[in-house]
Amino acid sequence: MTSKDAAADAAVRGQATTGYETLTLWETVMTFKVSTAVCFFAAFSAATDGYQIGMNSGIVANKGFIRQFATQTTADGSRVLASPVLAGWSSIQSVGQIVGMVSLSFISSRYGRKVAMYTYWFILACSIIAECLARDWQVWLVAKLLAGIGVGCMQSTLPTYISEVAPVRIRGGLLMLYSLWWTVGTFFAYIAMQTMNRQHPDEYLTPIYTQWAQIGLMLVIYVFLPESPAWCVTRGDMARAKRELRKLHRGVRGFDLDKQLEIMVLAAEHEEAVAAEQKRVPWYSIFRGVDGFRTVIALWTNLSQQFIGLTLFSTFGTYFFQQAGLPDPFMIKCITSSINIATIIVVVGLADQVGRRWIACTATTVMWLCCVIIGILGVTTRVEATNYVLVLFACFWNMGMTANGAAGWGFIGEISSQRLRPYTAGFGAACTCVAGVAMGQLTPYMVNQNQWNWGLKTGWFYAGVGLPFMVGMWLLIPETARRSAAELDELFERKIKPWRFHKTETATQRLLKQQKAEQAEE
Repeated sequence: MTSKDAAADAAVRGQATTGYETLTLWETVMTFKVSTAVCFFAAFSAATDGYQIGMNSGIVANKGFIRQFATQTTADGSRVLASPVLAGWSSIQSVGQIVGMVSLSFISSRYGRKVAMYTYWFILACSIIAECLARDWQVWLVAKLLAGIGVGCMQSTLPTYISEVAPVRIRGGLLMLYSLWWTVGTFFAYIAMQTMNRQHPDEYLTPIYTQWAQIGLMLVIYVFLPESPAWCVTRGDMARAKRELRKLHRGVRGFDLDKQLEIMVLAAEHEEAVAAEQKRVPWYSIFRGVDGFRTVIALWTNLSQQFIGLTLFSTFGTYFFQQAGLPDPFMIKCITSSINIATIIVVVGLADQVGRRWIACTATTVMWLCCVIIGILGVTTRVEATNYVLVLFACFWNMGMTANGAAGWGFIGEISSQRLRPYTAGFGAACTCVAGVAMGQLTPYMVNQNQWNWGLKTGWFYAGVGLPFMVGMWLLIPETARRSAAELDELFERKIKPWRFHKTETATQRLLKQQKAEQAEE
């Protein structure tokens, strides 16, 4: 086979070489400086998501917040937050996320990624206004609903956007920047709550007010972000696609604008032709056939978190440690958050070298083992060392969660076909929140000393329900590193087993191999 034959075969599959496939990771960063920076700053929005999650986890243990919103009095006269109220706050935010994730995908698909960004920015601003004004638990409930809708919209939009504008060679690391900023956001939330707990234990409004700084920066960033050229191509707006490509690739040596646009059009037309042939054109094709399988894969990694302790260690982390009898629960959350930042930096660096599959599967297994060990602590005699072991494995669990989440949000953005990406991302992320609603209802009862009082034995619950998800990771999750969207389409169309993706040669790889062989002969 000649390179001409290989090129023709690749074109039939919607693939072509861009000329940048052989760059190293660092060479790719330096070549595509603008698109790399765009992904970095777009991902900054995740800090708002992380801050919301971190604040929700810590503020329910704040004395001033408890005094303001408490609805129940214990036998000794102490005012406490009732479990139904805690569960309601947690669940309503998850419900909001579901609404946002599912609904905004239609806006994103019809009007573009930037309009979607401005939409959820406005909703998040409204949620902060409600938090600032809330003085009873019902208004706080409304605030959490708005926050959930805004965060849900963000979670389904940003991975889609980054996946579409990131250079293929470093797409994994750039997608994981979402998790990096999310982790930084949670860290500063815990720092804020720790500082208030020590210096002003009765003050809870200051951490809420600090969110305005993030919202302001988000708006400035969104104004300057270019629209996704891939979205422009799917809408048939080639003139705008050219303009956005020119912005993203400013200064790239040897960049052929017409050729790159032609490659994008080739991939989009191939997808549409296959979809029409298999009668999978409408948006609800995400539930059918190969596209349905891709949806399952896209959601599986993040969904696994919910069944392996996310609500226990993250949403109610501070509350869990407080109820478990640890003397400084805020400090423990600050420690675990610091470890998370170090972990995500390492994971971002490894994403395009060792691959996403290995990171996701190993991390999920670590999380599951930590739940087992914490469950064991719950049924053994409690000694002084118990707290140290608990904190140690809570740290290991958080390291696993950080790596799992980084890979999971990457899969949300890159597993789907281009034409269905916003719908797959929205539905996949929403499924995670459906599980979050259930876990948000159950977890407060499990850990509350005045309710079921399971304490550390809660680890057994998550070990049991999480086992099928941990096993499923190894069977369902494919390797996507260094694969273009068109190459992933080919692998799914050929129905290659997920665990064999990284060993399977695509049309693009055959073309590159043939081109290299012919160059060597010359």
